[in-house]
Amino acid sequence: MHGSIQFIHDKRVFVCGDTGPTLSSEADGSELLALALGEQADLLVLPAARLGKDFLSLRTGVAGAVVQKFVNYRVHLAVVGDLAEALARSEPLRDFVREANKGKVFWVVASLDDVARKLA
Repeated sequence: MHGSIQFIHDKRVFVCGDTGPTLSSEADGSELLALALGEQADLLVLPAARLGKDFLSLRTGVAGAVVQKFVNYRVHLAVVGDLAEALARSEPLRDFVREANKGKVFWVVASLDDVARKLA
């Protein structure tokens, strides 16, 4: 999978490329987690465009399962980009994102600069 390691506020961050497989299942989440662990990353950044429909539909349980895997392995996950359309369609997703952004493990933000602010 294409991506690069960056250091942001002394954290090792793996930034996934804009193209690649979508995050649509718990297995996809496991592959991303394995990638982060293999790169010894503290945080994995995934472009919002790579989120699959099942991740964005909370009733499937994919988002919760994937985030829980990252929590269990103490790797942070950030989705970067525009989710306005998906958020406009789903009040539960808006609530999930709002609560996630209050925490320290999973964030949905507009830019890599926002990730840096969260890590500061």
